[in-house]
Amino acid sequence: MKILLVGGTGTIGKRIYWRLQNKHELVTVGTKSGDVHMDMTDPHSIEELFNSVGKIDALVVAAGGAPMASLKELTQEHFYEGIRSKMMGQINLALIGQRYINAGGSITLTSGILADDPIAMGVILSTVNGAVNGFVVGAAGELFRQGIRINVVSPGVVEDSMEAIGGYFPGHNPVPMERVVNAYVKSIEGVRTGEIIRVF
Repeated sequence: MKILLVGGTGTIGKRIYWRLQNKHELVTVGTKSGDVHMDMTDPHSIEELFNSVGKIDALVVAAGGAPMASLKELTQEHFYEGIRSKMMGQINLALIGQRYINAGGSITLTSGILADDPIAMGVILSTVNGAVNGFVVGAAGELFRQGIRINVVSPGVVEDSMEAIGGYFPGHNPVPMERVVNAYVKSIEGVRTGEIIRVF
């Protein structure tokens, strides 16, 4: 299976890569790292990515971010930053990528626990994660008619990130990375579609 892995050198992406590298053909994508470079906030860059890579069997996106700040500090531009990256970046990858995915293929996006379990300073991530979940549920039926599955993995804060961001998540139980990677494998190699695969 030829898999396009966006964010393939990130915290979660590199672990997905390690799990799948001996079983599938992986093409990693990053802004400045990976096999191919792409700016996920720019639809033209996404078009160029797929034109260069060609047909694939699976698109996996483990990338995209949003700012964290208290509600009283937030502006429209803060929200647009998250929308351009984690929300529309992933949605545009799916919209454009559907034309390059072979029948029987799949799309796997990434949201996160804050859609269901909010924290202080996390309102933008709660907003865009919820939107990504909604896109997947809404798009699944039409993609299914094309022979393409789509799911979204919604992980809790992973063990590998606790040192860096654990302070933002008081009382949250860190999720073992193996469980998170298993969720991506389920989406890529399984048969289910239209699911929010929560790993909390």
